[in-house]
Amino acid sequence: MAGLADLVSKTLTTPHPLDRYLELINPTLTVRALRAEITHVRRSAVGSVTLTLRPNRKWAAAHLAGQYVQIGVVIDGVRHTRCYSPVHAQGRRDRHIELTIKAHPGGLVSQYLNEEAVPGMVVDLTPAAGVFHLPEHRPDHIVLISGGSGITPTLSMLRTLANESYRGQLLFLHYNRSPEWVPHRTELEAIAMQHSNFRIEFRYPELQRDPHFGYDELESLAPWFAQAQTYLCGPPGLMKAVRTVYEAENLTDRLHSEEFTLSLAPADPATAEGAVTFSGSGITHENNGASLLEQAESAGLSPEYGCRMGICFSCTAVKRSGCTRNLRTGELDADPDQPIQLCINAPVGDVDIAI
Repeated sequence: MAGLADLVSKTLTTPHPLDRYLELINPTLTVRALRAEITHVRRSAVGSVTLTLRPNRKWAAAHLAGQYVQIGVVIDGVRHTRCYSPVHAQGRRDRHIELTIKAHPGGLVSQYLNEEAVPGMVVDLTPAAGVFHLPEHRPDHIVLISGGSGITPTLSMLRTLANESYRGQLLFLHYNRSPEWVPHRTELEAIAMQHSNFRIEFRYPELQRDPHFGYDELESLAPWFAQAQTYLCGPPGLMKAVRTVYEAENLTDRLHSEEFTLSLAPADPATAEGAVTFSGSGITHENNGASLLEQAESAGLSPEYGCRMGICFSCTAVKRSGCTRNLRTGELDADPDQPIQLCINAPVGDVDIAI
């Protein structure tokens, strides 16, 4: 089939590839591109929207509970991509994808989808990826901890375990502003009623006197947590609190986490030196200490990116020369002709990037 498509593309549709003609008939009808049509839009929780997507035949349906996909949309003529974790259970038979997207302040794509998404809209899609997912052999004890929009990967895990009639002990602990902000809350309460071995708890910092995470809280909800595999996704404060407990108990090897916000070392323009040369565009920009992605955008370039936090590798480009610092780890890299992620690396002196 691929060989035939190549032949047709080269001989019958020159100078445009076959997909350019097929998408005029149906935007999801492509030979190589992975796309999806929005079939349902539901706004049942404050500040978020749930989308059901029907992908084209390029979707392999190999989503593991906890992984993410990249969604691409065109806003004012510019294509933007972002990473979102599907909330549906692993192994969904109809191959549809369900996403719950919180409208983050200043979030261009999340705001756009919350306000503008309608059935029939077509988005770009990438295969599921990421190492944050349930292991093939389910542990006997599982703790799922999330906060805010971090509920999406843990909800997929919970739904998967419920569908599998998981028999082990499970704690699902979610932090949010108030009940109205919790997506799929009615379903979560129903799952708790149907599975006596599942404990599903909600904490609301704005409504409770002392809703903060700590050892005593975890011990009271899951006395067996030291034997569990724990999966964590949430805002920095919650992530830090959970890690503090697990480090104190020497349980870091049992804690698995996914970041949906990125804590980077702050840029210090006063110590920034040299210039960044974007040799593929013939542009030179004075180094201001920010990430290479931010500096490229400040220079008027529009490099491709997705998550902006070092997860999806969409913004990878070749560093021809110079030294860069990883903003997450502080490590320096002076090797030439190396692919680096623009969003989590900053120049140290003169750097040449091939974009």
